[in-house]
Amino acid sequence: MIPKVYGIIVFMHVLSAVLSIGPLFILMPLIKRLRSVGTNVEGAYLSIINVIIRLVMHAGHALVFTGVSLLIIGPWPWYTSWVILTVFVMGVSAFFLATGFTRVLRNFNKAGMNKNDILDRLNRTSWLYIGLMILMLWLMVEKPMFW
Repeated sequence: MIPKVYGIIVFMHVLSAVLSIGPLFILMPLIKRLRSVGTNVEGAYLSIINVIIRLVMHAGHALVFTGVSLLIIGPWPWYTSWVILTVFVMGVSAFFLATGFTRVLRNFNKAGMNKNDILDRLNRTSWLYIGLMILMLWLMVEKPMFW
């Protein structure tokens, strides 16, 4: 029973990892197009970006839930170095996702804000978050023992 449940949770964990990273790559062409669209279309692009960020956020919730489940029923103890580092990077990622994207998008329609500067920051934020997620993915796949 447990091996079958463990396998299902691993599958859900991998799927949620894909959903927490993959949609971010759609942001790059959207940001590029958002630079040249008129103000009447900006709202549609910003809505798509918000949907992508919400999808990534909720996939991250599933990722955490399945990861904790795997630690509870799996062979890895909580004090393993790769688990501790993954939890640390996950905390940084969660803070970064909650503050980085939301603050940038809130400033988009404020008066006196430079649209290109905001889009540059959104692009940079996206790549930094992708980097954090890839680091976390490496820790979960490689499971390096640092101590």
